[in-house]
Amino acid sequence: MTPKPQSEAALLNAAAETYTADSITSLSGRDAVRLRPAMYIGSNGELGLHHLVYEVVDNSVDEALAGHCTQVEVIIHPDNSISVIDNGRGIPVDVKQDDPKKRSAVEIVLTELHAGAKFGEDNTYKVSGGLHGVGVSCVNFLSEWLRVEVYRNGYVHEQEFERGIPVAPLTRTGKTTKRGTRVSFKPDGEIFTTTTYDFDTLAQRLREKAFLTKGLTITLADERGEQERRQEFFYRGGIAEFVAHLNRNKTVLMPEPFYCEATQGEVTVEVAIQYNDGYDEKVFSFANNINTVDGGTHLSGFRTALTASINAYALSEGLSKQLKENLTGDDVREGLVAVVSVKIPQPQFEGQTKNKLNSDVKGMVDSILREQLKTYFGEHPAIAKRIIMKAVDAARAREAARRAREISRKSSLNSLTLPGKLADCSERDPSKSELFIVEGDSAGGSAKQGRDRRTQAILPLKGKILNVEKARYDKMLSHSEIGALIMALGTGVGKSDFSIDKLRYHKIILLCDADIDGSHIRTLLLTFFYRQMPELLERGHVFIAQPPLYKVKKGKSEQYLLDDRELNKYLLKRATEDVHVTVEPTQRVLAGRELAKFLDKLLEFEMFAPKLERRLQRDARLMELVLQACTGDGGYKPGRKLHALFETEDWPRRLVDTLAAAGYDATLNRDEEHALFRVVVTKPNLSIAVDWELATHAEFQKCVTIYAEWRDAMTGPYTVAQGSVTTPVAQRAALGDQILTLAKRDLTIQRYKGLGEMNPEQLWETTLNAEKRTLLQVRINDVVETDAVFTVLMGDAVEPRRRFIEEHALDVKNLDV
Repeated sequence: MTPKPQSEAALLNAAAETYTADSITSLSGRDAVRLRPAMYIGSNGELGLHHLVYEVVDNSVDEALAGHCTQVEVIIHPDNSISVIDNGRGIPVDVKQDDPKKRSAVEIVLTELHAGAKFGEDNTYKVSGGLHGVGVSCVNFLSEWLRVEVYRNGYVHEQEFERGIPVAPLTRTGKTTKRGTRVSFKPDGEIFTTTTYDFDTLAQRLREKAFLTKGLTITLADERGEQERRQEFFYRGGIAEFVAHLNRNKTVLMPEPFYCEATQGEVTVEVAIQYNDGYDEKVFSFANNINTVDGGTHLSGFRTALTASINAYALSEGLSKQLKENLTGDDVREGLVAVVSVKIPQPQFEGQTKNKLNSDVKGMVDSILREQLKTYFGEHPAIAKRIIMKAVDAARAREAARRAREISRKSSLNSLTLPGKLADCSERDPSKSELFIVEGDSAGGSAKQGRDRRTQAILPLKGKILNVEKARYDKMLSHSEIGALIMALGTGVGKSDFSIDKLRYHKIILLCDADIDGSHIRTLLLTFFYRQMPELLERGHVFIAQPPLYKVKKGKSEQYLLDDRELNKYLLKRATEDVHVTVEPTQRVLAGRELAKFLDKLLEFEMFAPKLERRLQRDARLMELVLQACTGDGGYKPGRKLHALFETEDWPRRLVDTLAAAGYDATLNRDEEHALFRVVVTKPNLSIAVDWELATHAEFQKCVTIYAEWRDAMTGPYTVAQGSVTTPVAQRAALGDQILTLAKRDLTIQRYKGLGEMNPEQLWETTLNAEKRTLLQVRINDVVETDAVFTVLMGDAVEPRRRFIEEHALDVKNLDV
C-alpha cells in the first residue's frame, strides 16, 4: 500500500524538531581559522601562503613606522619554513594580570584573535597596517609549528607552538645584547594546497615596504638553491626613488620625479610621478604601507586630480586647440609611472586582505594634488609641455585606432568573423575550450591533425609577431598576426574595449620549439599579453606547453620524459631492477626496493648537504664528522628531540673529543642565549658553532635524520654490481652517477629540439592529450621585476639588455641554437 504523502506543514514541523540547540556549533578562534582559512588570509593556496609572511612582516614594519625598528630580515629555509627577524622593541613578555589563565603577552598575541596593541588609545601604534589583531595568531593557527624568540631587556624568551597550541609556556632561556623578535614557522601542509614559497612574490612585497618606509632595511634570503639568493631593500628617497626605480631602464620625460607630501589633520598624503616615452601605465597605491591592488578612494582622487590638472594647464597654455574634446584619463596616463601613498589612523578596507581602501580620502587627495601640480607645472613649463604633448599624441592615436577597435569588437562571441588560419573547436563553452598558439605552419599542421577537435583550437602564427614594447597601439592593431590573435580570442583589446567575459578559450597555450627562435616567439607573445591583455595573465588563462625533452627507447619499448629530472628518475628506477650495491665497511647489500629507497633518500640528502656544509664554512670533512657524532652512541635516534643533544654536557663533550682526534681545535662552552651547551670549532680566522641555533635549521635536521636512518650505508667505499660486472665506487657522492651510467646501457636516448620532429600521433600523445601532458601556468608574481624584465629584453635600450645577457648567460641550460 502506497503511504500517504505528508503535508507541507508536517514536513516543516519535522524539520523544526530536528533543528535544535544541538545543531549550533561554536568554534574556538583556532578551529574557525583552520576550518575557514580563506576568511582570514584570502585563500588556502599560493595567495594565502604568502599572506602568512606579510602578516608577520607587517608587525615589524609597524614597529618601524613607530620609530623603533630599522632592520627586518626574512629567510626562506630549505624546507620552506620562514623566519622573520627584526630589531624592534620585542613583543612584551610579562604576564597580563587580568588574564584568567595568567598567560604572557606573547602567548596571548599568538593564540587569541583580535589581540594586539592597535586597539587602545595610548598611541602605541598611531599608524599601522595590521588593524584587526588577527594576523600573527592566524599564522600560528595555520602553521605546522611556530617558534618565537623575544630579545628584550637583556634576556631571551622562547616559546613553541604546534598547530597553534602552546607546547609549553613562554620561558626565559638566557641573556642577550640583542633586541627585537624572531618568528619562525612552517605552513601546515594539511591546510595549504602548496607550501612552496616564491622568492619573487615575496621580493615584490618587501621591496614595496622598504620604498614606503624611509630608513628601513629589509633583507630577503632564500636558502633553498645551490647558492643562497639574497636581496636587500633600502631606499632613502622613499616613493620618489620607487618611481625612479620603476623607470630605470626607460627614457623619461622629466629628469627627476615629481614628489609632494602634505598632511591634513591626522592624514598624510604622498604622491610621486614620472613619465616615460612608453605607452603603458603603472600606478601603485598604498594605504598605511598596504598595497591596495584594487585601488580605492585615494586612487580615485589621484586620477581625477591628474586628468583635471593636465587639461586645465593645456587649456590655459593653448596646447590642446587641435583636439575636439578634452584629454581623457587614458590619454594623460600613457607612459605614466606613479605611486600614491596615504597614512591614516584606523583606515577602512574591504576584507582582511586589505586590497581596497574605503576610507573617504578622495577629496583630500584630489585637492592636495591639484594644488601641487599647478605649482609644479608653473615652475617647470618645458616638462609640462612634454607631458601634455605626449597626451595629445595619445589622443590622436586613440582616434586613429578607433576603426581598428571597431574591427576587433566584431570578433566577439556572437561574431562569425574569425581568422581563416584558425582551426576552431566545436565546443562553445569557454571553460572547456583550449587555444593552442603554434609556432609555424608546419607544426600547426601536425597539431591540427593530432588535436581533439571537440575542445582544442589551433592558431598557427607565421614568423615572429610585432614587438609591442616598441609599437604604439594603432600600429599593433594593423599587424596581421596580432589581428588574427585578437579575433581568435574574442575579448577585444584596449582599456575601453577589452572584456574578459568574451574570452572564447579559458586555456591559451603557447606551443613553441625548445630553441632560440621558439624562445623569442614565446617572449614576443608574452610581451603582447602582458602589455595589452594583462588580465589574461592575472586570471591564470595563459600556459606554456611542455613537450617532452627526451624519448627513451629499448627494443620496441618507448617512453617520453619531460626533462632531466624525469630522465634521472626513470634511470634510477630501471637500475634497481638489476643492480645491487655492497657497502664495503659494513658489508651491507642493497638491492631492489631497499636500494631504490636508499637512492631516493641519498638524493634528498645531497640536496640538503651542500646547505649544511655552507653553514660549516664549506668544510665537508667537518660536516661528516658532526653527522657521524650526532648519530653515534648517545647521539640522535629517530623519534628523539634534537634539543636533547645540547641540554647536558655529555654529547657536546663527545663531539669535542671526536673533532680533536681529527685535528680540529674544538672547545665546549655555554650557549648563554638558550641556556644550553655548544661546541665551538676554531679555524684560521673562523669560529664555527655547533649549537641549538644550527640544529634549528632544516638542512641540519634533514641531514641528521637521513644519516641516522641509513648510518651503516652512508660511508663508502662501495661495490656496484650489474650481472657479472662489478665497479668500485670510492665516495658516496659518486654512487648515484655510477648507477645512472649503468642504467643507460642498451638504451637509445633521443633529445628533441623542435615540434617538427614529432608526427601528429606523437604530438597528441606527449603534448596535446590533457591526461598526459604537462603545462606551465604563466603567473605575475613580482609586478615591478616583471615590468623591468620586459622593458630590458624588449625595449629600445641596448646597454641594459647586454648587461642582462652577461649576468644570466651561465644560468642557461639545454640551449639549442
